[in-house]
Amino acid sequence: MENAAKSNRLINASSPYLLQHASNPVDWYPWGEEALLRAKSEDKPILVSIGYSSCHWCHVMAHESFENDSIAAIMNENFINIKIDREERPDIDQIYMEAVQAMGINGGWPLNVFLTPDQKPFYGGTYFPSKSWRELLLNVKTVFAENRDKLEESAEVYTKAISANVSEKYELSPTAITQKKIDSGYHKLAQSFDLKWGGLNKSPKFIMPSQWSFLIDLSYLNPTLNIQPHLEFTLNKIIDGGIYDQIGGGFSRYSVDEFWHVPHFEKMLYDNGQLLSLYAKAYKMSGNERYASVIDETIQWLIREMLDDSGGFYAALDADSEGKEGKFYVWTYDEMKEVAGEHTSLIAAYYDIQEKGNWESTNIPRMIRSEEDIIAQFGLDLMTLQSIIAEFKQRALLKRAERIRPGLDNKIISGWNGLTLTGILEAHQATGKKTYLTLAEKNYRFILKHLLVDGTLIHVANLSTQGFAEDYAAIIQALIKYYETTFDEGALHIANDLTLQMNKQYYDPRERLFYFTSIHAENLITRKNDLFDNVIPSSNSMMAENLLKLGLHLDNESYKKQALDMVNQVGELIAQETSYLSQWASVATLLVKPIPEIVIFGNDYHKITTALNALHIPRKVIAASSKESDLPLLQYKTEINGKTGIYVCYNKTCKLPVTNLEKALAQISSE
Repeated sequence: MENAAKSNRLINASSPYLLQHASNPVDWYPWGEEALLRAKSEDKPILVSIGYSSCHWCHVMAHESFENDSIAAIMNENFINIKIDREERPDIDQIYMEAVQAMGINGGWPLNVFLTPDQKPFYGGTYFPSKSWRELLLNVKTVFAENRDKLEESAEVYTKAISANVSEKYELSPTAITQKKIDSGYHKLAQSFDLKWGGLNKSPKFIMPSQWSFLIDLSYLNPTLNIQPHLEFTLNKIIDGGIYDQIGGGFSRYSVDEFWHVPHFEKMLYDNGQLLSLYAKAYKMSGNERYASVIDETIQWLIREMLDDSGGFYAALDADSEGKEGKFYVWTYDEMKEVAGEHTSLIAAYYDIQEKGNWESTNIPRMIRSEEDIIAQFGLDLMTLQSIIAEFKQRALLKRAERIRPGLDNKIISGWNGLTLTGILEAHQATGKKTYLTLAEKNYRFILKHLLVDGTLIHVANLSTQGFAEDYAAIIQALIKYYETTFDEGALHIANDLTLQMNKQYYDPRERLFYFTSIHAENLITRKNDLFDNVIPSSNSMMAENLLKLGLHLDNESYKKQALDMVNQVGELIAQETSYLSQWASVATLLVKPIPEIVIFGNDYHKITTALNALHIPRKVIAASSKESDLPLLQYKTEINGKTGIYVCYNKTCKLPVTNLEKALAQISSE
């Protein structure tokens, strides 16, 4: 049934996902003028099939249907077939995902959408078994030939639905954001807390880092809400589960159950970058040393498996190896015993390794018992237990490295590198580890050299596509964090240059939001505003925070007003649907009270900023130097009697400068 000898048009693609389909008997086109013109000239419906290289169900459907000669023949005769890597073209994916959802169908990948010859969607879905797919193809063929008018009417309805502006669709109207609205949103979110397993009451469970990051920010702003217990409970349950790679570090994309036990095994860069930020913030908040260990293991995984020699980070690792989901990560009891040796009983208890397996006759290492239980059972002290576990993990990692590895998607995506750079910088701030800063500096240099081309941000390294709003927002966020960690003023100036580009090429003044695509981008059937925070926060919520912080750093009132206008535009939605606007809610916590502008000037600024950045103060901007600077926050700042001065300011009005960090912290806490 397979035809692997002949290549199709995808053979010249750079995308690992498209190359996975280059030997299909389906006559795939990449998205582009050739395919779209052929659809019009032959008056054929278009099949757009969207996925990504590490997507398990994309692989399943490819094997069952797209490698099947008879199914391919139906597709080739009746459709113009286009394969799209959603990570290369998130703009197209965004449009047709929303179209499928408008049809009342749950979204996901693979995403398969049927279009009229002028690209308007009339039907779609996600994974189809081969029998259902064959039947659907024949049905669509018949309807297109015999009921074209009704099909075109449906296409118009769905196109109109996805083209509606967000203000009309979600009844947005500018309303001042308040602490009361933020608290109200939290209380609605809290009704969904899973009090037994952490997170929210649903499965599958995506970690959704921005939700828990918001709760850290809100806990600081309003301690009376008593958020921290469930927050830490959730973070602990996540790193107990199989969704966290107990052997090699790093997080999988989601858990298929409510327990965080069984992951969907693909590892995405964007998740892990954000989770570094989350656990670093949580470490600052709690001092829990286990969070520091998770941070370190995840960074070591990034260095070992995701870092290009030039300093960029790759996009993803596949869920599958040797055609089986999770095979690289699971263990039989005997495999574990070979590594654990005399400590087999202890390791089996610690990681829930069972002779019959804890998942599909194999074992996903996970922690279902406390260390206190293990210590009591085996008569050990904590230090001895930790030493045994560390030695086992080291040996298990070496043994696992002998296996056939999952496929690597080696695209280097701007936005995802931005999220990861921010995470590494947060990790350095929280732990003080200089190796993390060295890694961040390497990635920063890569971004400037390979992702900024003639001052314009590109989406994927070595490709010419201009960055999307998500890329700009995440990179600007990382540049601000880079400045507030290293105090390299060049990073702040580049962030401002990119923000000016955003306002010129992406901003929609009617909606007070940014479009996802530039004015120079390809014309698609609609141009979208990216509103909701998902596994990656909305480009708009990230930009609102960027504008506010740049406005404070650069004394730019226009930026600050723009940020406030953006948040006020969605203020009612934040109160009603916090789970879908969690990054927006975080930005709102910065707006309801003045933010301390902390300035350190003098030769000891590095020592003081290192100590300050390690503290749990999520609401702040920080500037520092030992020499004259053009940055507004540093204007007229001097040493105090030969000592490094610390200035705590609000709305450009400063308290008496001090030379002692404890006194500066007292000034902050008094507000």
